[in-house]
Amino acid sequence: MSVLDRLNRVFRDVLENDLIMLNPNTTAADIEEWDSLSHVRIVLAVEQEFKLRLKAGEISGLENVGAFVALLERKLTA
Repeated sequence: MSVLDRLNRVFRDVLENDLIMLNPNTTAADIEEWDSLSHVRIVLAVEQEFKLRLKAGEISGLENVGAFVALLERKLTA
């Protein structure tokens, strides 16, 4: 399963919306349920799913899902 597929599953679980279909250009503005509080829950769930830790500086610079996927792929291969 690709990083994007796993990330999509996390978003669906956290936001309780099975209709979410992430793509590299998806941003918080594209998903109604994705607000600042749910963002924290998403990050925590991503850390659990991928068994890694994300730093605040890494997360704050993410402009879209594609950047999130790239960050996760870098951390997984490090």
